[in-house]
Amino acid sequence: MATLLRLSNAVELADWEVEITQIRAQGAGGQNVNKVASAVHLRFDINRSSLPPFYKERLLALSDHHITKDGVIVIKAQSFRTYELNRQDALDRLQVLIKDAVKIQKKRRPTRPTRSSQRKRVDKKTQRGKTKALRGKVM
Repeated sequence: MATLLRLSNAVELADWEVEITQIRAQGAGGQNVNKVASAVHLRFDINRSSLPPFYKERLLALSDHHITKDGVIVIKAQSFRTYELNRQDALDRLQVLIKDAVKIQKKRRPTRPTRSSQRKRVDKKTQRGKTKALRGKVM
């Protein structure tokens, strides 16, 4: 089993889990754009993969436009001119997507503004009001 993508020390994806096909790139062309299939279409089925259940749950819970209702991640890479660079770009984007889904966010603790910062804010407001008051008509 050849390793295609290493996500952590314990988790890696085999090459049979990721389906990569060559397609023609979209957009404004030039030479070779209609002849060379240098873009990449990557498909990764979350449910069929060998990922641990925790990874699968977090990925399926994501509301990302790359993930279909059936639980398949679809990534299209066409930024580069060569197939190899586009393939690597698609794999890198898949890796980032999976790692971000598994990352546990710190819980935010609400904080209160300090007394001095509150006083400074009010002082700035009154100063600004005085400046604006000076713009009125002169009697």
